Amino acid sequence: MTMQSLPTNIYSVAAVRETDRTTIEDHGVPGYTLMTRAGEAAVREARRVFGEANRWQIVCGAGNNGGDGYVVARIAAQEGIVVSVLTLVDPDKLSGDAAIAYRDFVAEGGVVLHWSGALDEEAGLLVDGILGSGLERGVGGEFANAVAAINAHAAPTLALDIPTGIHGDTGQVLGCAVHADLTVTFVGLKSGLFLGDAPAYCGEIRFAGLDIPDSYREGIEPVYRRIDDELLAGVLKPRPRAAHKGDFGHVVIVGGGEGMPGAVRLAGEAALRTGAGRVSIATHPSHAAILVASRPELMSHAVAGAADLEPLLEKADVLAFGPGLGQSAWAHEMFTRVAAETKPAVWDADALNLLAASPVAVNNRVITPHPGEAATLLGMSTKDVQAARSAALVALVEKYGGTAVLKGAGSLISSSRSVPMLCTSGNPGMASPGMGDVLTGVVAALLGQGLDPDQAAAAGVEIHARAGDRAAVAGERGLNASDLMHELRAVLNP
Repeated sequence: MTMQSLPTNIYSVAAVRETDRTTIEDHGVPGYTLMTRAGEAAVREARRVFGEANRWQIVCGAGNNGGDGYVVARIAAQEGIVVSVLTLVDPDKLSGDAAIAYRDFVAEGGVVLHWSGALDEEAGLLVDGILGSGLERGVGGEFANAVAAINAHAAPTLALDIPTGIHGDTGQVLGCAVHADLTVTFVGLKSGLFLGDAPAYCGEIRFAGLDIPDSYREGIEPVYRRIDDELLAGVLKPRPRAAHKGDFGHVVIVGGGEGMPGAVRLAGEAALRTGAGRVSIATHPSHAAILVASRPELMSHAVAGAADLEPLLEKADVLAFGPGLGQSAWAHEMFTRVAAETKPAVWDADALNLLAASPVAVNNRVITPHPGEAATLLGMSTKDVQAARSAALVALVEKYGGTAVLKGAGSLISSSRSVPMLCTSGNPGMASPGMGDVLTGVVAALLGQGLDPDQAAAAGVEIHARAGDRAAVAGERGLNASDLMHELRAVLNP
């Protein structure tokens, strides 16, 4: 059995539990066999990442997560690692496979000590086998104390399946949670590894399928599909040798209210770098000339009112609306006219704030809110959006139609027509001004090149995130939106 790259399908905890059940009950694979495979995978990955650590402390709770911990302890000891085990529950009260794992560890000379409030200060690796993906209530009591001790320890931490304290479906912290450096997850990817708070707690995520064939998952549906190389390859096909710019769409970007030319400039260049055939900027007259001077490939047009916008809308294949728009009288006039358009469009920034005040559902539009904008669109708090990102995504599509992108760590993409997509690329350096404007330009350019809204949104989010990861090689802190421009070409032309 080998470690696998992250698969495409992402499941609910209930779906992963059902896969376990069908594997054991319908296909005759003993549960303890699966637990042993999980332990073997975790040890192998720990030795790959933390190879210099030869003294491990495993902290076990109840249930199968604790059982995984005992298997890890037994296998690591067999391989010459100095192992110590602490338990937060009476191991004699364990049942099922977890009890077998405990007894096998003890039978091979393993010693289990009850948690007394302190960890081994000399341990070079901590292993979190306390609470698994089925957690539904806040972590408290001695369990919370153990989590705090793990987080305060100098050694790195390996989490088995999911860090203790992270909700397996939502990714929210339930009271407190282990900050893992590496999470080895089993059977199926859980959505809670990628949503909510989880990206700050999971560290590197590795997957072990435990040799369960895909056929055992028949009828078990994913809640998300991860955007991967296969999806990008399907939409980034080589261009015909006889192609001309008219084949790749005319993107018209409406935005840049008085004093705010930067956002449309970023969106415009991003559209060009993503391969749009032509890009026109419809902007406030006060800075149309500035935009042409800074990027001559952009066609910048002074738009004083809706009448000036008409000839551009007639020529457009795709609209991008909102970068630097503002909420002035000029912005409201642009909103009234653009909202009546039926051409494919991407809406972001203040276009979304204006939409929230005058909501209408259409199917030709991709909206790309960050959590704060999503909260405004849905009439709720940003905290509530982040606590239930999946539900917020569904609500955005139901209320506004079309395709919705809920940005953030683990950006989500959905429409009423498809299984939602999840982006696992990107980095914290991308939490900087102008990144959303770049994404708007990327998605608009892909729409102009013939992708449908779902494809353009999913591919655009992934391309944008990968460009951000390439740009962050020199460091995440200080990453600027304009740093992505050169990297977009590299991602688009692998």
